[in-house]
Amino acid sequence: MAEVRAVLQHCDPALLDDCGDLEQPAWAEAARMDLYLTDSRRVQKVLWRQLFVLDSMVSLLEGFESVQQLMTTPCPPQPGGGARGRWKALKAETRSGVEETEALLRTLQERIQQILERRHTLTQLVQHLHNKKKQTEQLMESLQKAQNALQSCDHQLVQLKAQAESALGRLTNWQQLRDELQVYISDVQSVMQINLLSFNQSELCVELRPRLSCNMSSNEPEPLRLLVTWSHDDRFKLQVNEGTAGLVDDCMSGRRSELKAALLDVMRCYEGQFELLSEIQGLRASFAIDWRHAQRVLVYLKSALLVCYLEVEEGYPSSGRARLLSVRRDGQPVDTSGLEPHKTHLSLTEWLVFLCSSPLI
Repeated sequence: MAEVRAVLQHCDPALLDDCGDLEQPAWAEAARMDLYLTDSRRVQKVLWRQLFVLDSMVSLLEGFESVQQLMTTPCPPQPGGGARGRWKALKAETRSGVEETEALLRTLQERIQQILERRHTLTQLVQHLHNKKKQTEQLMESLQKAQNALQSCDHQLVQLKAQAESALGRLTNWQQLRDELQVYISDVQSVMQINLLSFNQSELCVELRPRLSCNMSSNEPEPLRLLVTWSHDDRFKLQVNEGTAGLVDDCMSGRRSELKAALLDVMRCYEGQFELLSEIQGLRASFAIDWRHAQRVLVYLKSALLVCYLEVEEGYPSSGRARLLSVRRDGQPVDTSGLEPHKTHLSLTEWLVFLCSSPLI
């Protein structure tokens, strides 16, 4: 059985895979037949050699004419060639060719193995190159995104620079305005006492308190609070606090260059009407009154239906006087001819006390 495997291995190794299990009955019979044929071939080779010798002897005897010639003729020399020699030479040449072929096959198999290994290495290199190509494409895509983001950042940076320059310009204007306001405050402080309440980029709130003489210090009015706001079109708006609204002009506006003059006018007006304002502020605690500065009229609400109007002349109380202008009940005029004060010239306080206590209205 081992000899059969050796023969198959020598002829074609692939036949071993097709043979399957040699222990099966069919293969066992084939193995016995192979052994029988091998023995028969060996016997036939021996018989062939014997027949060849016999044929040679017969041919030799046919060439002799008598027995005496057979006895006297020397033995022919051993043939140096012949079919057997040629067969052995061919056999040796065949074996040499087989060995050379086997050597070439082994060399070819080694080269094929090397080629397969190189092919495997080349496949790995191609796969690695493909992966590198994908990574390169991803990096290029990331680089493109980064470049787009950088361009967007550059555009935003340009916009921010423009905004910063604009803001810097506005800041310069605000600083200039602040410097001008500080100059205004310094000028005003030389005339009146000023308390800065608040200050930011768009408005200024100050409290003005006039300098009182000795005879007025006991009747000090509440401070005058002013709110100054300005816009980007170089204009200002001056508003009087609600507590003193009506005592001076409630609201003034104009160009920023006119702010100093407006502040000085308000302060001079407030200081000039100090006595009138002090008296009106004192009356607010006892009477329901409303001072209309533009008309210089004091409105006294005696009841829900009865309203008295008092006119105050310029220069009051030193040179001007206060007089009763009209009295209205439920919107209709009331006859005031029967009202006779105890003296000709009454102050606002005396008028309000008189009207409050008069039974005629």
